[in-house]
Amino acid sequence: MLGGAGALLGVAAGPAQAAEVAYATKCIPPAGVGLEPVEGTAKVEITAPATAKVGDEVQVVWKFVQAASKNPDLIDLPKDSVQPSGTLKAAGAQTAAIAMQGPRENPAIPKGGAMVLSDMKGTLKLTAPGAVTLTPDAYAVNVMSTDTKCAPTEAVQPAATINVTAGEGTSSTTPTPTGSTTPTSTPTTTPTTTPSDTASASDGTGSGQTDFTGKEVKVPYKCVTPIGDKDATSPVQINAKKSGGSYDLTVQFKKSVMDSPADIPKDSVKPSMEVVLGGADTGTVHVEGPLNSAPIKTGDPMTIPDLTGTYKPGASGESTLSPGVLTIKALGTTTTCTPTTALVSLTLDTTEQASGASGGSSSGGSSSGGSSTGGGLAETGAGDHGALKALGLVAGTAVLLGGAVFTFLPRRQSR
Repeated sequence: MLGGAGALLGVAAGPAQAAEVAYATKCIPPAGVGLEPVEGTAKVEITAPATAKVGDEVQVVWKFVQAASKNPDLIDLPKDSVQPSGTLKAAGAQTAAIAMQGPRENPAIPKGGAMVLSDMKGTLKLTAPGAVTLTPDAYAVNVMSTDTKCAPTEAVQPAATINVTAGEGTSSTTPTPTGSTTPTSTPTTTPTTTPSDTASASDGTGSGQTDFTGKEVKVPYKCVTPIGDKDATSPVQINAKKSGGSYDLTVQFKKSVMDSPADIPKDSVKPSMEVVLGGADTGTVHVEGPLNSAPIKTGDPMTIPDLTGTYKPGASGESTLSPGVLTIKALGTTTTCTPTTALVSLTLDTTEQASGASGGSSSGGSSSGGSSTGGGLAETGAGDHGALKALGLVAGTAVLLGGAVFTFLPRRQSR
């Protein structure tokens, strides 16, 4: 979907110069999306000072004159959701890899529209006299936390040259790189998890005990999304408070770092889960959280309240509780994430209650348990204070999978 590199708007001792270079580019979509690389031609304009002296720190600007492809006919990209970063190579009198980055500023880009990428800027401290050439190298385009990585597929000609004269006093002969050789952002990958069949927590055998704290377990999920299945791992903890013969359950998601990639309206996100019973008891318990009570602004943590419900035991003995199918509804779409391994978070010493859960499902005054149908959001997770790790916004925004936004690329474009 994405191509192009940039231009350099100079701020240095000498007058600015600008030059454009075009080169074949190959862009790789995020892993797991199932889309082929895009090949196209990037046109880059570089602006930098024509002259400077040793010791000067000059600013360069990388302008995307032409991207390698358009936004495909799949999703609209919201305003200020795209951020480019990359590397500009300095060679000749000194060598360096200049880290370049542009602001997350773009107009709303409709499906099939031309990609609009902001100018990237970087600085270079000059360390030796002579001609210093500047050549565009690899870059990445970040769309809501996920990178599409692009790199030249042919030798690229220098786009600008700075003629550096000896400055007053001594100067260092050792090049001072100002950035890394590759874009600093990388696609989010699924954490590895070693399932444990023995995960458990305090049980209910203690005399008079009413509060039971579960163990945090890292649950591997497989989520159904509009672009296929996606694996994710999310830390989940189930706690219980005894109320008569039943238990008030609270399911918490932990340790996510996902921020909202776009403005999310009030009352548009609804999570729920089917807690799986085992041991002496069987069936599921439905737990859910309320709709988000306030809008979520771009960059704010994706938070949801704890998921709650009531468990009425259907059998006497040691009953286990494990995170089950997670369902997230948002903006008219639904995603379901199913655990690939059952992990026990809490064990309770239960006493059978009339019309209890054994053999069926138990609910906390809301909808009953059971599997939910698949659909179009994203996958699982939540963070501090119940931060939602993955929310998918399709039909005009994006799909967030495993805490990352997968941008869509056309299957191939002619060079």
